[in-house]
Amino acid sequence: MRLTLYEPDIPPNVGTLIRLGACLGVPVDIIEPCGFPWGDRDLKRAAMDYGALAEVTRHASWAAFGEAREPVSRVILLTTKTQDNFVDFSFRPADILLVGRESAGVPDAVHEAADARVTIPMRPPARSLNMAVAAAMVLGEALRQTGGFPKP
Repeated sequence: MRLTLYEPDIPPNVGTLIRLGACLGVPVDIIEPCGFPWGDRDLKRAAMDYGALAEVTRHASWAAFGEAREPVSRVILLTTKTQDNFVDFSFRPADILLVGRESAGVPDAVHEAADARVTIPMRPPARSLNMAVAAAMVLGEALRQTGGFPKP
């Protein structure tokens, strides 16, 4: 299982997800460009001292990410543009959970390239959750289904 962020905009969200990956033993991929300088103080503050425990790989572009991706993995896009509930989806251990930019999601080409799309149902008129919250929810379900949580 991997967690992948597509051109993230907000350093604290990235730091939070790096910390989540470190705590759960899930590698984090960052597809650049980011909407902030990589050494941003907010990123470091959110990741705290967990940054050193995390496995983070930065990719220069969507194309570079595609070249580095394991062929057996599936890209599962978290999106508001589907009706497929994440709890009804059957996750696999090699899945890549992809979250888009906080400000714009992912472009149509990335959306179409995903192997599957899942959403978190919410009551109207709510439109979306914070990207880090959504990623944590779906990652938790994916790890539960695949037995991927770390053993104490």
